[in-house]
Amino acid sequence: MPIFNYTALNEDEKRVTGTVEASDQKVAQSILTQRKLKPLHLAEAKKNKLAIPKLGGKRVKIKDMVIFTRQLATMINAGVPLVRSLATLQNQTENQSFKKTISEITKDVEGGMAFADALEKHPGVFSPIYVNMVRAGEAGGILDEILKKLAIQQEKDARIRGKFKSAMTYPAILLTITLGVFLLLMVFVMPRIGKIIQDLAGPDAELPTMTKIMLGISDFMVTKWYIMLAVGFIAMYLIRRYVKTPKGRLNKDKLLLRLPILSMIIRKVAIARFARTFASLIGAGVTVIESIEVTAKAIGNAVIENELLEASKAVANGEQLSVPLSNSKVFPPIVSQMMAIGEETGQTDQILVKVADFYEEEVDATVDSLSSILEPIMIVVMGAMVGLIAASVIGPISNLSSQI
Repeated sequence: MPIFNYTALNEDEKRVTGTVEASDQKVAQSILTQRKLKPLHLAEAKKNKLAIPKLGGKRVKIKDMVIFTRQLATMINAGVPLVRSLATLQNQTENQSFKKTISEITKDVEGGMAFADALEKHPGVFSPIYVNMVRAGEAGGILDEILKKLAIQQEKDARIRGKFKSAMTYPAILLTITLGVFLLLMVFVMPRIGKIIQDLAGPDAELPTMTKIMLGISDFMVTKWYIMLAVGFIAMYLIRRYVKTPKGRLNKDKLLLRLPILSMIIRKVAIARFARTFASLIGAGVTVIESIEVTAKAIGNAVIENELLEASKAVANGEQLSVPLSNSKVFPPIVSQMMAIGEETGQTDQILVKVADFYEEEVDATVDSLSSILEPIMIVVMGAMVGLIAASVIGPISNLSSQI
């Protein structure tokens, strides 16, 4: 989505600058109007295709973000001015890249820019969810409460990611060992055994089909290894490039939602993230349509993002969000039913938090059992690879021994 640079006057008639993400210039102007800003200049930011990425900068870790958010919430709640709080956090931050980011934000806030607008200038560090919730907190005078919610949300996301990575570590090690053993057998062991078999059987001996195939693969891997490497690198490059395109990302996410085991985890993580993020935005006072659009981008799956964006169009036409969600192929009926109850009672944010808690517990249980599910599968795959090589060797040897 295009990014627009703007210069505007705030409610105090002070000049402020920043960026806003919108589908076109009219939408960008309406967003600024909603923020009670009078646009003086609004133009789409030009993309610098020749820009060289900065080297040596450290990526801001989720742990740093959680600490920053929690401490800022505590200081604001204690009555410390925002600029002084930011300056204090800047001095105690060890990550130099994050320290520089906080310094720039502090200068912008000192210059009269709204805190949310200052954060919006650093999209690589602060997500649209973070910026929108801070903006709502500033407007409602509850910035400290919003920051506490953001810290909790970040911690929960980090915990789910950490559990998933730890659950996938052992299967990944097994897969690496399996491929390593297969390559060693095919490159070093199979050629020698094949030579022994051919020497004993003679050049005109008819070998089993499986043995011929395995010897052919082994010979190709030994003599044409550079072709395999080149094809592998080119394939990886083309796949990565394709996945970065909108169509490629959509097809990749469709495939992920069809995988037997991972699809279940991906769906539950997406539902939990949707429920908690949407609840936080609605609870902070962000409009329903803007909350849906921001949440859609935070899900991390193009299929679900498209469903939510279509749902936002239905909401813009006067429907309740529970109606399009009830026809969803991704969200289970319980989500739309709970959403409908929340819309009827006016407690959408509270009910969605319960939905998020439920699905996060489901994710925990599924991830805990993931290792026990994948471990035997990987062992079977390893045994099948080694067994295939052994069968292709034992067959001709047994034939030769019977002839002798």
